Amino acid sequence: MGDWKAKRFWKTVDVVSGDDGFAVVLDGRPVKTPAKRPLQLPTRRLAEAVAVEWDAQEDVINPATMPATRTANAALDKVSIQHAEVAEMLAAYGDSDLLCYRAESPEELVARQAAHWDPMLAWAEATLGAPLASRTGVMHIPQAADSISVLRARTHALSDFELAAFHDLVSLSGSLVLGFATALKARPVDELWALSRLDETWQEEQWGEDDDATALALVKREAFVHADRMFALAQVE
Repeated sequence: MGDWKAKRFWKTVDVVSGDDGFAVVLDGRPVKTPAKRPLQLPTRRLAEAVAVEWDAQEDVINPATMPATRTANAALDKVSIQHAEVAEMLAAYGDSDLLCYRAESPEELVARQAAHWDPMLAWAEATLGAPLASRTGVMHIPQAADSISVLRARTHALSDFELAAFHDLVSLSGSLVLGFATALKARPVDELWALSRLDETWQEEQWGEDDDATALALVKREAFVHADRMFALAQVE
């Protein structure tokens, strides 16, 4: 029994529209989530991305090759039933955002953080309406309540599908600011990912790369880029 694997049983994959959005159908039968909810997508573009994954399956279904489907399932089976909790968890990153905590030394790292992270904090103030103050060291110092309130409201306003993707943008980068900057296309996704790894890149320059750490970073980067794509596909035009 432990060797049993789901196999492809369908011949055709289509996207159909309805009152609740777009569904992916296999031989005319709608796909459901693992929790048996209808897999209703908010946009045709997202539904087509999911459909491509199902159509690409061959003999044995391989969930590892279906990241769009996994994100959609998470939005429907998890985020939709605890939207407020997920939004609150992510909004909390704003009070301890990666970009706000700076090294005390060496001077070269301090200067690099300022040069690359200060512009993003300026962007957050201008675009999000949420000024955040930087500080030296790792001791937590609360941010202004008004700024956190603005960031919280923006996070709670995201749809279930947006929030599912936004979760990965924030948790992988460690930064609510970088999450919003990615979602709003403030800069290319690779640039923003690099900003989240500024400290790690510095350490690699000083001491050399660690093969395991490099491999893990590549996995995280791929997930970050995927989340960026999912957020964009979830945008209702």
